Amino acid sequence: MDGQIIRAEYSDIMQKSYIDYAMSVIIARALPDVRDGLKPVQRRTLYDMYELGIRYDRPYRKSARIVGDTMGKYHPHGDSSIYEALVVMAQEFKKGMPLVDGHGNFGSIEGDGAAAMRYTEARLQKVTQEAFLADLDKDVVDFGPNFDETEKEPLVLPVRIPNLLVNGSDGIAVGMATSIPPHNLSEVIDATKALIKNNQLTTEALMKYIKGPDFPTGGIIVNQADLQKIYESGQGKIRLRGKVEVEQVKGGKERLVITEIPYTMMGANIGKFLNDIASLVETKKTTDIVDISNQSSKAGIRIVLELKKGADTERLKNLLYKKTRLEDTFGVNMLAVADGRPETLSLRQILEYHIDFQFEVNTRKYQSMLDKEEKKQEVQEGLIRACDVIDLIIEILRGSKNREQVKACLVDGVTDGIRFKTAKSKKEAAKLKFTEMQANAILDMRLYKLIGLEIDVLMKEHEETLKNIARYTDILNNYSSMAEVIMKELDQFKKEFGRPRRTALENAEEVVLEEQKIEELPVVFLMDRFGYVRTIDETVYERNKEAADQENRYVLHCMNTDRVCVFTDNGKVHLLKLLDVPYGKFRDKGTPVDNLCNYNSSEENFIAVMALNDIRDTVLTFVTRQSMVKQVQGNEFDVSKRTIAATKLSDGDEVIAVYAAGEQCQMVLVSHNGYYLRFPVSEIPLKKKTAVGVRGMKLAEGDQIADVYWLEKDSDIEVPIGERTLHLNRLRISTRDGKGTKQR
Repeated sequence: MDGQIIRAEYSDIMQKSYIDYAMSVIIARALPDVRDGLKPVQRRTLYDMYELGIRYDRPYRKSARIVGDTMGKYHPHGDSSIYEALVVMAQEFKKGMPLVDGHGNFGSIEGDGAAAMRYTEARLQKVTQEAFLADLDKDVVDFGPNFDETEKEPLVLPVRIPNLLVNGSDGIAVGMATSIPPHNLSEVIDATKALIKNNQLTTEALMKYIKGPDFPTGGIIVNQADLQKIYESGQGKIRLRGKVEVEQVKGGKERLVITEIPYTMMGANIGKFLNDIASLVETKKTTDIVDISNQSSKAGIRIVLELKKGADTERLKNLLYKKTRLEDTFGVNMLAVADGRPETLSLRQILEYHIDFQFEVNTRKYQSMLDKEEKKQEVQEGLIRACDVIDLIIEILRGSKNREQVKACLVDGVTDGIRFKTAKSKKEAAKLKFTEMQANAILDMRLYKLIGLEIDVLMKEHEETLKNIARYTDILNNYSSMAEVIMKELDQFKKEFGRPRRTALENAEEVVLEEQKIEELPVVFLMDRFGYVRTIDETVYERNKEAADQENRYVLHCMNTDRVCVFTDNGKVHLLKLLDVPYGKFRDKGTPVDNLCNYNSSEENFIAVMALNDIRDTVLTFVTRQSMVKQVQGNEFDVSKRTIAATKLSDGDEVIAVYAAGEQCQMVLVSHNGYYLRFPVSEIPLKKKTAVGVRGMKLAEGDQIADVYWLEKDSDIEVPIGERTLHLNRLRISTRDGKGTKQR
């Protein structure tokens, strides 16, 4: 077979392929259509349920059947995405107006997943059937081929309500994401009607009807003043708070009860919220909470915080808003597919697109109904005329040889081959001019239709048909008539499916939490060789001094408001607040330091632990394995971050000592090869914490620093070397960067 090689730039092919892929995800998967507010998977699932006849007034059907049929006919992207869409459309805590009536375990607000599709059942909600899927047989929307061109599917559903606002939407596409909050059906319908009546309404005017988002979980929107800007731009942040009530209990005590949560707290975040409250208690941020219980049920959210007598409930509320997700932000990005392309829309634009869509749908609907009535009119007029000449028609039927002969006579007056009783009858038959549709109706007419009462019924039906034609023509030709029909339909939906607003709106000040002044107390910080830390009272330490000094690697006397610096061999320093360290009895095990700061025991080892107050006004000396030394001002480590770099290291190097050396202190460096170098610490230059330092001792190739000793004034350290003992204060005092003397 002859082939042709096409040369192309690889980057051009990749760019085109990626753009095609991105647009496919954006248009066909992730973003909703502004007209019906549905993503393709939602639209296909609802249409498939409609096709299967799973109506609101019929029995439930297995979810697996719905998912399998949808995947086989319309959405070949995997069963999990279809079932997940089905589940979300059935969850009343996620949707402002659920579209699917689920039967079985469809998950919970606390993050429990739905049961497998083989266990659950579903059917359409009444509102879905009446407001989303009605009139599909009236050519109201375009249909297109499915993925393998064996079925037809609607390109958009003829949704009668602004579903994009009512149910909202969220989705992540390629390079863009949508996040539209749900709204109240009644408010949205009122705004839609107002815009139909006056298409010059501004966003501010529309907000007299749509007060703001209405989340199914309730809660309070506390930045109402920002909503107009969000609705005008289609982007912004909504601040949400949970609803907290104060209940009186016996003994003069009170308790806080959380009855509504922010929409963003659904799922696993409820458990995290409870853990955050427990953490506030453990870290002594509050001592007012004595018990936490989650009493939520199908009836609603109820999280109870039992308080001690005399607790400051207002401060505790502010603490929860500030330190937990009881106050959270909902990012708004009203992105949807409009006219075939993704577009960030304002509130007014969304309503305008919906209204235009409603006029288009109703135009097609009433045009279809008008065509049907006009055909009915034609048939009815033919039958009425036939009743007037019924004797002639019977004579034609008796004198004809076949149906075609009769039909030719009725339509074109052809009398050839037909036997008539009289020449007059033949002459009258030649004058007949029925249409082909009328002729077929006459030929299909049954004899009982000639009864007088049946003729009267036919006349009444004809009158009704003429009225319908006049009405449909008026609707199609007059904007006001069409608008009246749309608004009347919206009123019916509001009356049947509307509900009160759940989310309150207010303009609240930013929470200002005044930290309670902590009483400063002297404590003793203990850290054992395994990295477990705790603090104890000074008097407790004095009673157990000997045991404490023997069992712990570090014992620091400091204040409970102080911070502790944990220096590690990889050149980092982790700052640990003593208020976060458990305070208790001497024999308490304590908590691993890993749990209280960013220290990772699997990747680093602590080599020095010091109280920040002790080193803030001193100078720290660093020594590394490759004999780099430097001095750093202690106040450089007084930072707000939990972890910073204490020194810069060369490849393969590590810190082996950090020491707060005095001015008269001397350093003894010991290498693996047995060389000892003694020199004053004052010879080490002062550097920044980010510096590498200078060389402390000249090392032979392959040699490293094995140990460091510090000789304060008039002190001595004995080091065993083989069978003898070396007194370090007898070593010759040299200068930094010397080779040292060999002692082995």
